[in-house]
Amino acid sequence: MRRLPEVLIEPVVRLALAEDLGRAGDVTAMACIPEDARMRAAFAARKPGVLAGIDCVRLAVLAMDPKASVDLSLRDGDAFDAGAVLAVVEADARAFLSAERTALNLVGRLSGVATLTRTYVEAVAGTKARIADTRKTTPGMRALEKHAVACGGGTNHRFGLDDAILIKDNHVAVCGGVAEAVRRAKAFAPHLMKVEVEVDGLDQLDAVLALIDEGAAPDVIMLDNFSLDDLCAAVARVAGRIVLEASGGVDLTTVRGIAETGVDVISVGALTHSAPVLDIGLDAL
Repeated sequence: MRRLPEVLIEPVVRLALAEDLGRAGDVTAMACIPEDARMRAAFAARKPGVLAGIDCVRLAVLAMDPKASVDLSLRDGDAFDAGAVLAVVEADARAFLSAERTALNLVGRLSGVATLTRTYVEAVAGTKARIADTRKTTPGMRALEKHAVACGGGTNHRFGLDDAILIKDNHVAVCGGVAEAVRRAKAFAPHLMKVEVEVDGLDQLDAVLALIDEGAAPDVIMLDNFSLDDLCAAVARVAGRIVLEASGGVDLTTVRGIAETGVDVISVGALTHSAPVLDIGLDAL
């Protein structure tokens, strides 16, 4: 599993630590823990899951105690059972306790995203469909949450407004039609930038497909809130000429049926906006 560059992780970790430390630092640790005390503890899983964000643990601890020892037992993308030890840390006790909640918050959140993503990926196993995330991420956490999706076996949609053109219904409304919006986008896009358009019915799909003869077809068509019958019809009409993405109304009870229609990608906002935090705790050794 690829590692996320530390330059993307560290600002998030430091911001979370600063939020927790406030204006005076960890007054409980300073009041109760001897200044020279050391502590050894393990980050352990209370439930099974898929790991993501273990570098957040390491960076949070080292930010508070640069001389700490952090032994990572597993890597991002690894599956684990309840009771698994994810990391063992030995550090200055005050510093470690000050970093504990930030480390647990981040690794629990990100592992929750990875675990939910893996569940969706397994639900569509045997079909051609890939599970993709959306931009429905926690502000400031997008790079980490999209990394967690990849750890769970999902694929990343665009990261922001600047790396791909995605024409939605409101863009179409202002342009005066789906075909005109696509024409404008294709004329604007550099050669490395893909264009995707959202359609909400077979009539709009047909208008987009008519652009193929003009050489102005989009790279991807998003089929938004299509019924299963309409998804099957869309797959037949497109016949592999353009990548098809299904979105809207996707959950674990519907995703298999959507995948079996033959679409290429299924985007799921719930991967990041509704993933439960995975229960991970800290056990003193």
